[in-house]
Amino acid sequence: MYIAKGPKDEIMHRRRWFGLWPLGMLLAVLVDDAPAQLFGNKKKRKKKRTRTVKGLVTDKQENPIRGAIVQLKNTRTLVVKSFFSTPDGSYYFHNLDPNVDYEIKAKYQRNTSRTRTVSTFDDRPELIYNFRLKISQ
Repeated sequence: MYIAKGPKDEIMHRRRWFGLWPLGMLLAVLVDDAPAQLFGNKKKRKKKRTRTVKGLVTDKQENPIRGAIVQLKNTRTLVVKSFFSTPDGSYYFHNLDPNVDYEIKAKYQRNTSRTRTVSTFDDRPELIYNFRLKISQ
């Protein structure tokens, strides 16, 4: 036990202890993190599983259709995402929740494909849906 001999001694004693407090906190953080750094982190973080839907939009002769609109509808929230097909007719939706069903269809001018379902029961991480539209020339 510390016994102060005067007010000045008591102030010096407090300063000494409060000066060591940040050093003690830093040491506690470093010691707490040291085993993970030395031996590797034993806790493996689960990667969030996502899905990807991609494919091609073509006409009857299998020519790619540039600028076709591919719409992906979340059946839970009813949010619709759209993608314009690239010059080679491809489209791509990524980071989709595997626990949600989606509806997907393609449109070009006045032509619309049938709506297809991306089901939660299909557990593949990458799905390919190709659309063939009847384009009148």
